[in-house]
Amino acid sequence: MALLRSILHLLVMLVTVVPYAIAILVACLFVRGEPLYRIARAWLVLVMNALRLICGVRTRVSGMENLPQGNSSAAILLVKHQSTLETFLMPTLMPHPLAYVFKKELLYIPFFGWAIGRLDMIHIDRSQRTQAFNKVVEQGRRLLAQGTWIIMFPEGTRIPRGQVGNYKTGGTRLAVATGAPVVPIAVSSAKCWPRKAFIKYPGVVDVSIGQPIPSAGRDPEELMREVQDWIEAEMRRLDPEAYAGERRAGG
Repeated sequence: MALLRSILHLLVMLVTVVPYAIAILVACLFVRGEPLYRIARAWLVLVMNALRLICGVRTRVSGMENLPQGNSSAAILLVKHQSTLETFLMPTLMPHPLAYVFKKELLYIPFFGWAIGRLDMIHIDRSQRTQAFNKVVEQGRRLLAQGTWIIMFPEGTRIPRGQVGNYKTGGTRLAVATGAPVVPIAVSSAKCWPRKAFIKYPGVVDVSIGQPIPSAGRDPEELMREVQDWIEAEMRRLDPEAYAGERRAGG
């Protein structure tokens, strides 16, 4: 049953991404910025609703009160990365438009990539690290100044349930360079949509939003350690079953 439901959900995504992408490609001839983002967000809302109705995957969010308040507030969201789910979910939750930092290869995906290439986000060439980070800072300052929040996955790639990736300092370096606070977010998405898996399983995905951490005067590596400590401790609270092996190994 889970396989059939997952196939149906994939079909919903494939069928609906084309008209929404075309809408963005046409709209970008006339408007820029937030109107295009709203079209993309509407597709993500559709996908997440379909995930709930078809696959039985629900989300439970805590800590929304921790998000910076005000239309001009700045934030850099640093999110645990286990699944495609949080990539789709975050724009549906946040009160500000989000700008993802992503590798430029995604731009070549038919329709999906063509559409996100028209959005005001930050796509980088990972083979040119110095130039890429300079671009992130330059565009990040502009986006934060206009009320767009930056979202990054510090582990860089999707990490299997119950494991810890290598937390890279790009997000905290950007925070220190721009003065924006970082907001750590833990997501137990792999319980229902495992890493690189096709089948989605019914259940509840918990999203926990931590308090903003000021970046002014901080060392990026030390700041990232604080972010990692909070996220990984929270992951063990949200999904203790995934870390049961740690307790057994520790006696």
